[in-house]
Amino acid sequence: MSSQEAIPPSPLTPKFWHLLSPGEVATHLAVDPDAGLTSEEASRRIAQYGPNDIRERPPRPLWRMFLDQFTDFMILVLIGAAIISGIVGEPPDAIAIVVIVLLNGVIGFVQEYRAERAVAALKLLAASTARVRRDGQVTEMSALQLVPGDVVLLEAGNTMPADLRLIETVQLKVDESPLTGESVPVEKRTASLHEADAPLGDRVSLAYKGTSVTYGRGCGLVVATGMQTELGRIASMLGSEEVVKTPLQKRLAQFGQRLALMALAICAIVFAVGVLRGESVVLMFLTAVSLAVAAIPEALPAVVTVSLALGARRLVQKQALIRRLAAVETLGSVTYICSDKTGTLTQNKMRVETFFVSGQPENGPTGDEESWRWLLKAMALSNDAVRHEDGRMIGDPTEVALFQGAEDKGYKKAELLVQAPRVAELPFDSDRKCMTTLHREGSEVVAFTKGAPEQIVALCDGQLAGHARTALDTAAILAQAERMAAEGLRVLAVAYRTWPDLPAALTSDSVERGLTFLGLVGLMDPPREEAREAVALCKSAGITPVMITGDHPATARAIALRLGIIENHDAVLTGQELAKLPLDEYEARVEGIRVYARVSPEQKITIVKGLQDQGEFVAMTGDGVNDAPALQKADIGIAMGMTGTDVARESAHMILLDDNFATIVTAVEEGRRIFDNIRKFIKYALSCNTAEVWTIFLAPFLGLPIPLLPIHILWINLVTDGLPGLALAVEPEEQGLMERPPRPPRESIFADGMWQDILWIGLLMGGVALVTQAWAYRTGHAHWQTMVFTVLTLSQMGNVLALRSERASFFQLGPWSNLPLLGAVALTFVLQMATIYVPALNPIFKTEPLDLDELLLCLVLSSIVFIAVEIEKWCIRRGWLRWNSKNIEQVTV
Repeated sequence: MSSQEAIPPSPLTPKFWHLLSPGEVATHLAVDPDAGLTSEEASRRIAQYGPNDIRERPPRPLWRMFLDQFTDFMILVLIGAAIISGIVGEPPDAIAIVVIVLLNGVIGFVQEYRAERAVAALKLLAASTARVRRDGQVTEMSALQLVPGDVVLLEAGNTMPADLRLIETVQLKVDESPLTGESVPVEKRTASLHEADAPLGDRVSLAYKGTSVTYGRGCGLVVATGMQTELGRIASMLGSEEVVKTPLQKRLAQFGQRLALMALAICAIVFAVGVLRGESVVLMFLTAVSLAVAAIPEALPAVVTVSLALGARRLVQKQALIRRLAAVETLGSVTYICSDKTGTLTQNKMRVETFFVSGQPENGPTGDEESWRWLLKAMALSNDAVRHEDGRMIGDPTEVALFQGAEDKGYKKAELLVQAPRVAELPFDSDRKCMTTLHREGSEVVAFTKGAPEQIVALCDGQLAGHARTALDTAAILAQAERMAAEGLRVLAVAYRTWPDLPAALTSDSVERGLTFLGLVGLMDPPREEAREAVALCKSAGITPVMITGDHPATARAIALRLGIIENHDAVLTGQELAKLPLDEYEARVEGIRVYARVSPEQKITIVKGLQDQGEFVAMTGDGVNDAPALQKADIGIAMGMTGTDVARESAHMILLDDNFATIVTAVEEGRRIFDNIRKFIKYALSCNTAEVWTIFLAPFLGLPIPLLPIHILWINLVTDGLPGLALAVEPEEQGLMERPPRPPRESIFADGMWQDILWIGLLMGGVALVTQAWAYRTGHAHWQTMVFTVLTLSQMGNVLALRSERASFFQLGPWSNLPLLGAVALTFVLQMATIYVPALNPIFKTEPLDLDELLLCLVLSSIVFIAVEIEKWCIRRGWLRWNSKNIEQVTV
């Protein structure tokens, strides 16, 4: 029996593989690293462990996606109202409600379907194949077929197909930024470690699925596949998160429930009062039901959906893909944006930031100094990065940055190699912490050495300052290196030495001594150019930006300072410090912490939850696998579309197609505009609907007959709530929209005097209609009911024009700034005139043609509401009148 058959795969979890030596790992996995698994054993193990893939939640079927659009409480109430209307013999209203409900559902379904398809199109296949040693032969196979114990060969450019315990490394460096947030590639080793609970970024003998090789080569044993990998563990965390409702969903759910109860109460009161006055039971039942339906703004779901759909469409044009419609509005309520650093606020690309040459910190050559010439030549020549014909740079990110830094100053590697070809090298070694390349230049051989400052300085016995070699000032150089490191820079020192010929012994002891110090180079993954402005705009909008990263605290502080996220005195909280804080103490401090460093994925969720527990609405941006659980936990998760991982995009509510942090500001503005417009519609619809209720409810108490018939109520409800209300969805943003703080998440949707406006406008509109009825009825006008019908309809048109802004006059906005609304008002006026003057419609709508005097009187009376609302706004602009939500008790809806 072979050893593979005798010893089953180890049940050890990946947490402990780094504690074992390569030989012990091979023994536990029952594999000979020189031969690999046999095909038979691999088949047995894939049957035991399953394919090496990340199981995704099954997508919603299309029918479920469509039906989900009809689960809102108000939608269900409207469906019930449509059924009742059909039963009692009022099909026009039933049809109108069904059409609006179906429109709402279709728009929401189409948007979600398109978003799902767009996300599918963004998916990139990572690690689709792997080079594996099986049956003693190296073969390339699908990564899905990998099993624990497989021997995987690695080289620069490869993506890790599974979690590996490395057993062979040759200058192997791995980019783990998608998993840990660390922007600098990690140098890997094979030796076992001794700390069981070492962070992922410190487990240098392991390589994780989804990360990529940037330099060198290696070999590893598969220790975890599929859902057992670190990537799979994070994916499993995603499925356990609950679905969070947006602020708008919460407000409208409460609003709809209360409105439905109010409508039922109104229905009962009107029916009872009418019957007691001797009216027909059937007539009063139809009137009460019609009035109850009229009290509910059935166009509200459609207006909300259209507003969000149009906003999502606008945002796609501005490089933001909305995966769920309601996420558009959530941005308008966000109070904190928790952003990953690497790739979101920064470019995820190392760049030379500063130099220290001739004893002075500089940003570039200040003259034709010998020290600068040697330093830039060293940066270009002592470098393994290469530029492909298509312009792409390949190599370790640090070397790519040095290559680019030298090239930007006019020192091109390809041209310099012609004059000084490389003749030998001493590769980078983690023990020496430096590398050396030797070049033949004319009759001499030049050795360039770069590495850790403390290591390089120890190898030098002089320094080049300007054109002269001077004594080495070790203390000054190391002090400067510490200052640069404290600013978040990765610091490299560069030195050189000339030889008459190639040294006979190419060892570090013989070559790397007696060097001349050239300078220090400070590198950083720099902030995005537009990120600082975006952070400033967030602050002006009352939104607090927070940086959360797995990177070093000094680097996080430096980036945060440059972006304006923190000031000099602000502290940076590390993951280790966070783990030691009691929950109550942390939540007491959470709103004052702006930067977190060295945090784990679980701690990111803790941070988001801590803010949410303080009543904040949190957006989380990120692009890595480590961001995914927090993206899902946040009130809105924002993933990167270009550099983001599949897991992050699938977890997000919104995807930035251009990976631009500044796009979030655009989305916030759009969310605020949408919420403003929804509030305007609610104010408009409820003030108009309450006017209808006041008109019918108060008329009997004033000794007047019922002023409107059921068909009149339904017609007004249809033409005034429909097109004009939908046209409010495209109203442009108010001036100063991004200069005000976010709306408090717990604030009533009726805040800032909105319910007072609804009350007095509804009473005024109803009063005008009752005055019209009383005058026409008492003076014997046979057309009094048609006049009331017309005044109430046209008053609502004046109302919608005046409510376009909470402060600005209609005339300041201009009639042409919202053409859809102007068209909807004009169409409603034409339709209303048709019900009066088209003979075929008179018997249907129980109307009679008005003479010119009566029509002119109706037009004058219906202008009163428009004039009154404009006067109110004029008083607000003068500071004479202001509803203050802090001083007036609010109706909580």
